[in-house]
Amino acid sequence: MGEPAGVGGEILLAAWLNRHEGGLPPFVAIDDPARLSALAAKLQLDVPLRKVSTGREAVAAFNGALPVAALDEPLTPAVVPGTPNVAHADFVMGSIEVATQWVFEGQASAIVTNPIQKQTLYEAGFRYPGHTEYLAALTGADGAPVMMLVSPQLRVVPVTIHLPLADVAAALTTSAIIHAGRITAAALKRDFLIRSPRLAVAALNPHAGEGGTLGTEEATVIAPAIAALKAEGIRVTGPHPADTLFHAHAREAADAVLCMYHDQALIPLKTLDFDNGVNLTLGLPLVRSSPDHGTALDIAGTGQARPDSLMAAMKLAAACAANRMLAGA
Repeated sequence: MGEPAGVGGEILLAAWLNRHEGGLPPFVAIDDPARLSALAAKLQLDVPLRKVSTGREAVAAFNGALPVAALDEPLTPAVVPGTPNVAHADFVMGSIEVATQWVFEGQASAIVTNPIQKQTLYEAGFRYPGHTEYLAALTGADGAPVMMLVSPQLRVVPVTIHLPLADVAAALTTSAIIHAGRITAAALKRDFLIRSPRLAVAALNPHAGEGGTLGTEEATVIAPAIAALKAEGIRVTGPHPADTLFHAHAREAADAVLCMYHDQALIPLKTLDFDNGVNLTLGLPLVRSSPDHGTALDIAGTGQARPDSLMAAMKLAAACAANRMLAGA
């Protein structure tokens, strides 16, 4: 469901209307049917709904109606687009729990989550940094999950994520880079069927530290991690100056890029393909993706939001789930 006051509902409805676009798999909404019905009426979208309780029912209904696995209780109080309500936090997290249960029961092959409003969840007492950590706890993931951003042109993995830039250097550790590299290489094999993945590692400082004159993290933190990954048989290069790592020729040399902080990863990906970026969680025992954008509260309820990233997330989740089956994972 995601944040009900955001654009998640309307891009979900729009995705169903575009269901015949090549490669879009059947999907089921974990949501309040009354909320989605009211939203469709407001936006004048012809989206019939069908309540379902199994994956088989969802697939059978999909061509003629949007299948919805209803939450236990109607969403109250009424949703005001653009205005999150802390009272909805339990519904948001409940939808993730139901989705996880569906995958573990074999009713669905993957989870695609709409964007959440973290501040609202925190105000409700939510103790996890976000979707990813909550899913790790729900699924009993072995080790910290890793975030990969995926587009047709680029795959990037930020080693540190939601930190002030001033805190990045202190938070960056050799062990964190090694962990991200291991998880990324394993995911490229299992979820993308790349037999011998190639990782490029970005430097933290300009010019990769310029021999230590512009920073020492490349020598003291990043290089030891690269050496350790190489010793494990992973094909990895770096640290590379970030300003020369994302042009077309450089992108051809790696299957994924390990980046040292959030914007180092997301700026090139969103610049190359803003509408089709996908957030893929690595290191979980199930496939989980999400659109690579936020709740867009400023345009919620207006029908302006595009479903491209959500649809790309659905396609990628289906492909990764199928690849896991082929890989026997």
